[in-house]
Amino acid sequence: MAQGEIRNYAVHARSTDTFGRVLCNVRNHHFIVDGPVQNGAPGEEVTPAELFLTGVAACGVELLQSFARADQIPLRSVKVDISGMLDRGNPVRKDVSVLNSVHLKFELTGVTEAQGTQLIDRFKGR
Repeated sequence: MAQGEIRNYAVHARSTDTFGRVLCNVRNHHFIVDGPVQNGAPGEEVTPAELFLTGVAACGVELLQSFARADQIPLRSVKVDISGMLDRGNPVRKDVSVLNSVHLKFELTGVTEAQGTQLIDRFKGR
């Protein structure tokens, strides 16, 4: 795939009969998302913030694998732990709600420290 190729993605979400519970559809996959308990939602299923962090972590794993394969780096496994913090009392921006901080921790096997740093720096540059 060429570097500049355009990719399109579509997700559909709709309310359910349970306040704060959302039915989501992505291609042929269906799943439930709950708003957090603090919003009066059930908070039983994965929340939107958790889905956002999941997407970043999964992207990190998949991209490092892709980069390593393309560069013939012998990466055996990738583990990413991610955490985010939202402090509504100290917003980063007044006009939009964003996480105050996000921290990623990568654990790679099969590569040297220099190779791991190269892969992670490439991910961070995306």
